[in-house]
Order: sequence, then structure tokens, then C-alpha cells
Amino acid sequence: MERVREILRSGDWLTRERIRLIGVALLMASTIGFLYLVLTAHGGIDLQGRPLGTDFSNVYAAGTYANDGNAAAAFDPARQFARERAIFGEATQFYGWHYPPYFLFVAAALALLPYGLALAVWQAVTLGLYLLVIRAIISRSPRAAEKGEHFLWLLLALAYPAVLINVGHGQNGFLTAALFGGALVLLDRRPLVAGILFGLLVYKPQYGLMIPIVLAAGGRWKCFAAATATVALLTVATTLTFGPSVWHAFLASTEFTRTVVLEQGNTGWHKIQSVFAWARMWGSPIPLAYVLQGSVIVALAAALVWLWRSAAAYPLKAAALCLATILATPYSFDYDMMVLAPAIAFLAVDGIMRGFGPWQKTMLAALWLVPLVARSVAEASLIPLGVPAMLAAFVMVLRRAASDFAKTDIAKTDIAETKTDVAKTMAFSGAPSTMPAGSSGSARGHDIAAFKL
Repeated sequence: MERVREILRSGDWLTRERIRLIGVALLMASTIGFLYLVLTAHGGIDLQGRPLGTDFSNVYAAGTYANDGNAAAAFDPARQFARERAIFGEATQFYGWHYPPYFLFVAAALALLPYGLALAVWQAVTLGLYLLVIRAIISRSPRAAEKGEHFLWLLLALAYPAVLINVGHGQNGFLTAALFGGALVLLDRRPLVAGILFGLLVYKPQYGLMIPIVLAAGGRWKCFAAATATVALLTVATTLTFGPSVWHAFLASTEFTRTVVLEQGNTGWHKIQSVFAWARMWGSPIPLAYVLQGSVIVALAAALVWLWRSAAAYPLKAAALCLATILATPYSFDYDMMVLAPAIAFLAVDGIMRGFGPWQKTMLAALWLVPLVARSVAEASLIPLGVPAMLAAFVMVLRRAASDFAKTDIAKTDIAETKTDVAKTMAFSGAPSTMPAGSSGSARGHDIAAFKL
């Protein structure tokens, strides 16, 4: 057992060949599963009577309402269900529309196409954006961006288990990961563009809690202002396009989302990856589940403020924000774990550039694999894996940052002591405390500048 522990601690088991083998195996399995789903479907309906892309059906149905000039109807569960049945058949189960009105722009545009084509375009375009962002993150490390490494990062990005979950549900995880990762990549170089990308995430409002906190804590005011302006302009555009009534309809629909989907868990607690769902799955009363989720939010916010105000390496800050964003919301499904992909990429870059710490490689592997089993294991055994894995990764990021600070303090102390020893030696030897400068202003004799940080 000690040998196993040491292997997991060091991460030596995670060889390049093993990574490639696991990636290829999962990508092939995902591809075969997806092709089977498509080829066995009849008229766009799979063998279980569900529309291909399942959740995308509610986006398409809402888009048809928007194109009919009746966007508010999508927020009425009964009318939304009726439209879904009219499009996909009477046997279709209900897929609720829970997005804010901003997302109606996307839904309306996609609903102009035939359903199958709309689904394909939606997934292909957003998948491409996701891959571009992961490549941009990996490119931060010259070693990781070497030509020979391109195949490996592309393989891991495509084989990431949340990719298949997102494709199977026709969900928006690719877009969310692309906007989130893209904003973090551009935050230092183009803060205004980063702010726009953060602002566009308003279509997932439950993901917006931690973003303003870290932007304020890190003094990223240009980005903060750009994000705020983006949300304001989107709100005005949405109101002018779909009418003020759409906001009343949306606010009324949140009662259904909160009570039926979240608190009662009609979609299944095993699908929701949050502390709230974990507590409810184990029989917690609703108030206690909210208290637990609220406590996690406060702890995450405090940790992020400390981290983003510190001199920690930027990849650690970026990864921590991705992790905290999912952990902070009570309403997060397994396909939303696509946001973990930028976090994994940032942590991998940090490890490649500065060396991996104890357990870090194993934790990254667990974080990459957990979407594959999070839903099925929780459904079969009531044992959640997603939230514990994300919490453990978040704690590891904080410990890595704290360890860096400790090493920096030790280095500063050593240098200070060295300077003191040099000064004492000079004093005892009778050398002047101030070295005379030459014509160029540089010091003669011993070069004390070599000891500066």
C-alpha cells in the first residue's frame, strides 16, 4: 500500500504513453457511442423516444416561439411542452426552458434551420471555439506548445468525458468553457475583450457570482466595467427585441426551476453536481441544504479574494476561479463540468512550467476522468464524486499557492542573510561600506548587485 501511495503521490504512473492510450480509448468509445445513437435513431428520435440532442430540443422549441413573435411563451412550462410535442411527437418528454431571455437570440437563430442541421451547427461551432481556447491556454507554455505536443493536447481536449455528455445532451458546455477560458486567457493582455466575454456569460447567471468578486479583488476594473457594460447592452437589446413582458415571464418561471428542478430534484440528484444536490440526495431538508451551499459560497469567495490579491502564479488564479464557479452554484449539471477543461489546462501548464507538486498529476487525472462516472456512481450508490473531486482540486490549488509563498519568503530570507554576511565581512576587513563607482557608474570590486532579487 505504501508503494501505491507513493506512486499516486508522485504521479509517476501517469506516463505519456499511458495518457495517450487512455485518451485514444475514451475518444474511440465516445465516437462509437455517438455514432450508434445517431444511426439507430428514426426521424431524429433515438431508441428511448428522445430527440437527438435531448436538451437542445427545448432551445429549438423556444426559438420557434421567439421567431413567432411570442418569446414569453417559452417560459410557460405547459406551452413549452406543447410546442416540443408538436415538433418532436406526442411521446416526447418535457425539456424545460430555464435560460434567461438573453439566450433567445441564439435559440431564434438556430430555429431558422431544420432541427438536425441546427443541432449539428450548434455543437460544431461551439466545439471549435472550445478547442481554440484550450489551445490558447496550452500555448502559454512553450514546452506544451511544441509541435509534437499538439496531437496530445487535442486528443485530451476531445476525449475529455464531459465532451460526450455535452454532445449527447446538445448542451452549451462548449460555449461556456470557451467564453470562460477565453476571458481568462485575455484578461491581462486585452481586459476589455475579456470583460465582454465574461459579460456574454450572463446567459448562465448562476455562473456569475464569483467573477465580479475576483475582478474587484484583483483590481481588474477595466474588465469589470466592460463586463458590466456588456450585460447592460444585452439587457437593452433583449428588451427591445422581445419586449418587456419577456422579463416578467422569465421571473415567474424561476419559481418552477427553483422548486421542481432544484429543490425537489425531478431531474435526478445524481445529475446535479453541487453541494446542495449532495445534501438533498442524502436526505437533508431544504433549509439545511441552502445553509451548506451558502457556507461553501462564503468560503470560496474568501479564498478567491486571498488568492487573487496575492502574487500567486496566474494559472493557479485562473484554475481556482473555474473550480469555484461550478462549486458556488447549487444548479450545475455534469455537462457543466466542461468548465473544468480550462482549469485542467491552466494547471497542466503551471505544472509543466514550474514542476508538478505532490499529488498534482493524480488530482488532474481524477478531475479529467470524474465526469465519466459522476452521474452513474451517484445514481447507483448515492456516493457523489464530482463535488469532492472539485473541492479537493480547489484546496490543492490553494496549497500550491501557499507553498509558493513560503518558498519565496525563505528565498528572501536567505538573500537578506547573505547580504548581511557580505556587509559584515567587508566591515571586518576594513573595506569601505560604499563601493566607489567607475566612470560608467558601475561598482568596482565585489558586485553586490548579484545578490539582489
